[in-house]
Amino acid sequence: MINSSRPDARRNASPYLYGQEAAAVAQVLESGQYGHTGVTEEFERGIAAFLGVDDAVAVSSGTAALHIALLVAGIGPGDEVIVPSQTFCATVQAIVACGASPRFVEVSPDTLCVESGTVLEAITPATRAVMPVLYGGRAVDLTAAEEVLGERGITVVEDAAHAFGSSLGTQLVGSTGALTCFSFGPIKNLTCIEGGAIVPRTSQEAGVARRLRTLGITQSQAERGRTTTYAVAGFGLRATLSSVHAAVGSVQLEQFPIVAAKRKALWRAYEAELHSMRDVVLVDVDVDRSVPFNCVVRVPERDRVHKVLHAQGLGVGVHYPPNHTQPAFAPWHRPLPVTEMVGGQIMSLPFHPAMDAGDVHQVVSALGRALATVREEAFAAGKTGR
Repeated sequence: MINSSRPDARRNASPYLYGQEAAAVAQVLESGQYGHTGVTEEFERGIAAFLGVDDAVAVSSGTAALHIALLVAGIGPGDEVIVPSQTFCATVQAIVACGASPRFVEVSPDTLCVESGTVLEAITPATRAVMPVLYGGRAVDLTAAEEVLGERGITVVEDAAHAFGSSLGTQLVGSTGALTCFSFGPIKNLTCIEGGAIVPRTSQEAGVARRLRTLGITQSQAERGRTTTYAVAGFGLRATLSSVHAAVGSVQLEQFPIVAAKRKALWRAYEAELHSMRDVVLVDVDVDRSVPFNCVVRVPERDRVHKVLHAQGLGVGVHYPPNHTQPAFAPWHRPLPVTEMVGGQIMSLPFHPAMDAGDVHQVVSALGRALATVREEAFAAGKTGR
């Protein structure tokens, strides 16, 4: 079974720390300044420099980034946002939080990402934004839809929670011209423990995003310290990124090439092991241009296979149950047969940088045995007529 000397090797996902994060956090704690400070602003500058863009706005979570980005794009009641159903519910909750309506669409069964043709077919007079989800770290190319989206004033708001460090062609995700949102949650490619960021397209968008994350207040923290009042220009959220979290993020950013290489190597190890396995389809993340977030396979009798592996203590998961079938989003349900099919087949295998090729081999061996067990059970049930 999996190497017990590293107990986290069985987990579906796990944070990856380099060792310097504790010292960086201790330095912030010793300063007595824990909220949004120059440490947060330094992290923002680091993200912008990494991506080769003018600015990045750090916020408290990836969900907050999506919510604020939609508000920056002017999304509100009566508007529709095209979004794949195959995503984490946070993507959809951000749309609903704006008072807008999600228009659920299909994904490619090979990549679990939305495609340009699907987006174009889904546009209605109420469509104001498209929210492609960069599933597993794979960049989404909407170039074929770009002209129509531009003509109709439809904003592309990228949910790049999985895709920090990935590329579209030669451009890093976040530098391609979309309003891009990252998550820096515990198990993401880059973690702040909790956090996120918005990559604005203009300085005006950056200013609006900063006001929205700070309760609508127009003055910066430093400016408020020099005066007796401040102005609240409009609606806002409490969504700043603390300097404690930013300190972790800055260490992670400096060391990012290490984790990127580990994730790529791990995914390629899975690709090699799964290449000839019967009844298993590996969801393609375009590993040459992505920093993979997970390793997802499509298998028959997924629920039964999952049960067998889970009983062995193996950290398999389902990412994610389709949102158009969720009770909270019933008002926007529409038939999505491809999503419903893949939603019943997908299973995430353990995938995190603490694993090695030996762990991958043992996970895939366990998967093979589980599939054989399920086939044997199905055969036995057929013989007995059960």
